[in-house]
Amino acid sequence: MTRQNENETTFLDDVFTTLSIHAEENPFVTLSQECINNLFSNSQILNDKNNYSTTQNNFIQPQNQPQVATVNPTFQQEQPLRVNAQPQYSNIDISQLDFQALETYCRQCQKCSLAGSRKQVVFGQGNPNADLMFIGEDPGPDEDNQGVPFVGPAGQLLTKMINAMQFQRSEVYLANIVKCRTPDDRSLSEAEVATCLPFLNRQIELIQPKVIVLLGAVPLKYILNLTGISKQRGIWTTYHGIRTMPTFHPAYLLRTPSAKGVVWEDLQKVMRLFGKVHNPVSKR
Repeated sequence: MTRQNENETTFLDDVFTTLSIHAEENPFVTLSQECINNLFSNSQILNDKNNYSTTQNNFIQPQNQPQVATVNPTFQQEQPLRVNAQPQYSNIDISQLDFQALETYCRQCQKCSLAGSRKQVVFGQGNPNADLMFIGEDPGPDEDNQGVPFVGPAGQLLTKMINAMQFQRSEVYLANIVKCRTPDDRSLSEAEVATCLPFLNRQIELIQPKVIVLLGAVPLKYILNLTGISKQRGIWTTYHGIRTMPTFHPAYLLRTPSAKGVVWEDLQKVMRLFGKVHNPVSKR
C-alpha cells in the first residue's frame, strides 16, 4: 500500500470510526449507512493528471452547471515588476508583482503590528500552478516557527484530507488570510486583514486555481463576505469566477471529530469536479 493510500485510509477510517462512535450521541451530525453507501456507489477511480498542466482538458464541470471562468485574463497581460532586496513599499503596486517578487515583498513587510511579533512570514506552500487551493485563517505557533503553512496538528490532518481526495500536498497550494501569527493566537483585527489580504488576492490571481476550498469561518468572512460556516459549508459559490467550497477548518475537526463526516461530503464534491471518485477498499 502506498503512503498516499495509507494516509487516505487513515483519514477515512477515522471519519467512519467517528461516525460510528457519535451515531447514538448525535445522529443529526453523522451520516447514515445508507447515505454512506450512496456516496460510494457506482464509483470509479479516474486517473490523476500526470503533470501540473493548467489546461481545462481534465477539469470536469458538473452537469447542468455553467462553465465558470478561472480569473480575469487581463492578469496575464500585465508585465510583472520585480522588487529590489530593500523595496520601497510606498512605490510598489502589488498587482504588478510576479510570484517571486510578491514573496520577497511579503517577507520584508512591516505594514502592520504583526511584523513586530512574528518569527517568520508564512507566505504559502505548494504548486504555484495548482488547480486546487486551500485557504485557512492565520499561522499558528508551529507555522510561525517553520515559516510553512499547516504543519501543526491541524495541518497534519489537512494533509490526510488532501491525500484522501487523491491529491498530493505538493500538487495543491496552501495559504492563509494573513501571513503572520497573531500574538497569543488572538483573533485577527480588521486592520490586519485589510493590510494583508491584497497579498493573498495577488497569489490567487497568479496561481489561477480552478477550485478554492475555504477552511473555516475566517476565510468565509473575508473572501466571500459571508458568515455562518455551519450553514454555508458544502455550498458551491464563486470568487472572481473561481469555484469556491467552504468547509470546516481541520482544527475544528480536532475539537469536534463528529464533523469529519460532513467535511468528507464537502471534499467529495470537490473531487467530482476533478473527475475523482472515492472507491472504498473492501476490508476482509
